[in-house]
Amino acid sequence: MSVRQRRIRLNVRLCLAVLVLSALTRGGGAAERLPALGAEAQAVTVSGFSSGGAMAVQFHVAYSGIVRGAGAIAAPPYGCAMGNLWNALANCMMPSARATPPSGEILSGIALALARAGAIDPPGGLDRARVWLFSGTHDRTVAPEVVRTLRDFYRRLSPGGDVVLVADVPAGHAMVTDRSGNACESSDPPYINNCGYDAAGALLGHLLGRLNPPAEPRGRLVEFDQREFADGAARALSLADSGYAWVPAECERERCRVHVAFHGCRQGAESVGERFVLESGYNRWAGSNRIVVLYPQASARWGLSWGGGSTFIVNPRGCWDWWGYTGAEYHTRKAPQMRAVRAMLERLGAARQGSSE
Repeated sequence: MSVRQRRIRLNVRLCLAVLVLSALTRGGGAAERLPALGAEAQAVTVSGFSSGGAMAVQFHVAYSGIVRGAGAIAAPPYGCAMGNLWNALANCMMPSARATPPSGEILSGIALALARAGAIDPPGGLDRARVWLFSGTHDRTVAPEVVRTLRDFYRRLSPGGDVVLVADVPAGHAMVTDRSGNACESSDPPYINNCGYDAAGALLGHLLGRLNPPAEPRGRLVEFDQREFADGAARALSLADSGYAWVPAECERERCRVHVAFHGCRQGAESVGERFVLESGYNRWAGSNRIVVLYPQASARWGLSWGGGSTFIVNPRGCWDWWGYTGAEYHTRKAPQMRAVRAMLERLGAARQGSSE
């Protein structure tokens, strides 16, 4: 073997070693375990943008026994898709005269029927709920009438609640902030817009009551392993291997509240890095108000899943399941993605190691 051939073989081996090491680094579970913090996981609030807003609504309705309020930005109402992708695209985003969203009366009736069947928590948990909704005047992805239907849905199920809709900000389809992102009317990645309006602060204030002023975040961002909350098969549920949690310094030693923030389609870490986690505005309010912010992560998937039965998942944009790609029970307590998030909350609420809480 010539010297040149030996060099080529050595280079090939080195390249293979680098590829193997890279694969092991990506798939080796570098993320840590989600910490047990003794948090108030039985009285949480949730919010989200677009598909994340739909997931926040689903989580609120299904687990109203532990969720005290929900914020939804540019989101369709509960059960709008009726388990069908085409309904989701046609009726529940930009409806037409031939494809209108189901009425709030119909959807609230569906929720009540699911509650009677034991598929979701009893509706009494929604009676005095706080709900904050948002629709941008330049949003051409989710129409204002869709968000108004969501408002009607909540008003029917929460007659004693406090349901508000903000619909006068000239925003495109995006998470709206007062300092980060694209121009306000944009509807482009990373779907974070600087509108001079702090949606995270507004919704947290509505859901939790008067808050201390925001401050520069002081704490740590935890990248945690989501696989243990999905029986080791996160990808089979269109969940990413890793999720995030912002833990203010005070919450390492004191009992804190928990807020769950769901990203939108093409807005998870695999698409835009940590921008939603760091720039959506929640963390500034978290430290000064003792709030742990949980950022679960969905993942793009297109293919057959064998987790708990064969299901062909069609989710190429990394959306949360609000139309049934994980199965017909996607909007109930049996929904696999929501059960995973529920388990994350149980972990955050567990007593700290060595604590007597």
